[in-house]
Parts: sequence; C-alpha cells; structure tokens
Amino acid sequence: MKSKFAVVTPFPPSKITLNEYGYHLVKNLAEKDEIESIDVIADKCDSELEEDIGAHVNIHRVWKFNEWKTLFNIYRSVRKVKANVVIINLQFMLFSDQKVKAAIGLLLPWLLKVTGHRSIVLLHNIVEEVDLSDAGFTSNKILKFLYGLVGNILTRFILKADLVGVTIEKYVQVLKSKYKKDNVVLLPHGSFEIPPEPEITAEVEKPKVMAFGKFGTYKKVEILIEAVQMLRHKRNMEIEVVIAGTDNPNCPGYLEGVKKQYAHLEDITFTGYVPEEDVADLFINSSVVVFPYCSTTGSSGVLHQAGSYGKAVILPKLGDLQRLIEDEGYRGVYFYPDNTASLALGIESVLTQPKLRRELESENYLAASSLTLSDIADWYILHTEALMG
Repeated sequence: MKSKFAVVTPFPPSKITLNEYGYHLVKNLAEKDEIESIDVIADKCDSELEEDIGAHVNIHRVWKFNEWKTLFNIYRSVRKVKANVVIINLQFMLFSDQKVKAAIGLLLPWLLKVTGHRSIVLLHNIVEEVDLSDAGFTSNKILKFLYGLVGNILTRFILKADLVGVTIEKYVQVLKSKYKKDNVVLLPHGSFEIPPEPEITAEVEKPKVMAFGKFGTYKKVEILIEAVQMLRHKRNMEIEVVIAGTDNPNCPGYLEGVKKQYAHLEDITFTGYVPEEDVADLFINSSVVVFPYCSTTGSSGVLHQAGSYGKAVILPKLGDLQRLIEDEGYRGVYFYPDNTASLALGIESVLTQPKLRRELESENYLAASSLTLSDIADWYILHTEALMG
C-alpha cells in the first residue's frame, strides 16, 4: 500500500533556515513509487514556487514566521490532509526568533502524539551542543542556565515523536544518555542532488572565494574579508570575495553594517538571498568555499552542497564540523577560529596549489555522491512502513 506523507517545513522561496533542505527532501520523496501523495505544510511567502516537483505534491502555505497561531495552523492542516506520517524538518528557532513563540512551535511533535498522528522529526540541532553566546541568544550566565533548562523541557516534548533523527552520531549518544529514550537514531544530512562529476576547475586570473549562509551570530564574514585582504597584500593576488546569503534572524542589519565597514575595498560581492535556481551557478563559479564560523549548531548543508559541486572547502577546526568531515569522508583545509592569519594561510594553500585543490574537489564530490537525499528518502519510507505496522 502506498503511503501519504505530510512534511512540515519552510519551503522556497521562503528565507527561513532549512527551506532548501525541505525543498530537496520533498523533491526526492516525490520521486519514490511507494508514496501516493505529499502534502507540504509550508510557511507563507510573497510568491509561490513555480518549479513543478510532482503532480502528487500539494503545497499548503498555512503558517508564518513569528506568528502566535503557527502551532494551531499547522495542526489544523495536518488534520485535513490525513497523512500516514508527518515529517517535521526542525531546528529550535524554526518558527520564530522570539523565544516564547519559538517554544510554542516546538510543541508540535507532542501535540501530534497526543492526538494520534504518527510523526518523524529530523532535528538539525540540540540545545546541549549550541553555544548560546555565539548563536546570538545570550552571554549572561543566569539566562544561559534558564535557556538551557527550557531547552531541556522542549527537547522532551520533541522526543514525543515516534522517531527522532539527528545528523551527527554524538547527538544520538547525548539524547539517549540524557533523556533515556530509544527512539533517537542517526539520520545523516545527505547531499541535495548530485550533478555530473564536474570538470577540473580551470585556473582563473581572479579566483572567487565564497561563503554561503545566514550570517551574524556564529557565522561572521569579517574574518574572511580580512584574510583575503591580507593575502592580496602578501602575494599581490587579485581575489574576489563573494558573500552569498542573508542576515541571521537574530542579527538583522548585520551584512549592511559589514558593507559599510568595507565599502573602501574592491571586489567584494554581497549577493543577498540566492534563489534555488541560482545556487548551482554560485557554487560552480567559485574557486573555493570558506566556512567563517566560530561555532557550529549541527551538520552543515553548505558542506554537502560544496561536495555536490566538487568544491574545495576551508573549515574552522571545530568539533562537530571536523567530526562530520571524518564520518562522511569529506576533506578540507582547516584554520583556527577567529585567527585571520590562519584563514589567510588556508586560502593561500588552496589557491596556489592546484594539485591540492583538485584532490579536495575530487574527494568531496565522492563523499557527497555516497549518500544522497534520495537514499534518505528511502529511509523515511522504510520507517513509515514500520510505524504503520
């Protein structure tokens, strides 16, 4: 018997984090013969996604970021679509950047459980592994304790789902040990899609160093700009910096401030929001992808995208990212967080050593190719069948 899925997620052209992951997950699920229909319970946007991802995919724009009624609107839509299972593409600040509203939205797995709906949560971060200062919440010790306490309570509500998948093995161990739950499993992030193996990157007179994401909390682009400027002076190189993405919701106006700060420098491009159809060109035309992070909050979708397009990466020497690299077979050049000279050295090593860059490009493409969202879609189908008995 074919299954009916509902997927709660931000969805392009949404600018909420995880919208790209939601889009590619639904796209890969839609290609499976075992699925009868997919109802996407998505956030409201100014315009609809025009690309056709399957006749049996229905998009319901029913909730809005920072709205008090989000939990009620999602639940009402779930009741209407009568799916066999509800997949929730989740992180702690998915529904709001205001603490109380965000917390109310996180009650969804519990609400579905007590009303008899089967659910699978893909949880992209856990409160135990988030640095609240770097992530833009608070640096006050008392507030940190309180946020941690509330986070623990909300995690227990999330764990009411029939199954909770996390993207890093360490997260499985933390949740099982702390909350004594056996419904937590490793669910790797997976690569969005795998284009044909890219050709060897041609040497260019002005290489592009690109960073992609939502910036302002633990992702700061000043260190990247300063590192490139240092390298320009050291080797008299022409290098373009591409900052692709938008502000983190917790830091409105951050990128505009960076623009003003570095207005005197040339060859710095701020793309703003990147539509889904432009993402491929953005990566293909970049010489290297840099992760200017001082902390992490989970697995990195940008890393998987870089691998899909066969790109070399430069990463901070941080636990979660480094662990992900080792577990999934990616390879990159490391730098020390908040160390401009270290990052400049990493960029220099990739841009001036074609052999090294090609090795990184090849290995990252192979790593991305080994586990795709199509494989993850099969995982959801198998577990849905098990939940249905």
